[in-house]
Amino acid sequence: MKKNVGTIDKVVRILAAILITVLYFTDIITGTVGIVFVVLAAVFAITSLISFCPLYAIFGLSTCPVKNPA
Repeated sequence: MKKNVGTIDKVVRILAAILITVLYFTDIITGTVGIVFVVLAAVFAITSLISFCPLYAIFGLSTCPVKNPA
């Protein structure tokens, strides 16, 4: 698994996961939609922690900085 999630992308994903979790536990988003969002938040958190997003890999995207060979 080659890393394809950059630092800014990680921060945005973690912040989104935290926001969704807070909204869910304060009953602002509830029901089926709330559960779907919590699952999405978990995916955001996991992909940011392992620095790999399967959807990015499928579409050939990467937000990691390009390393120039010396």
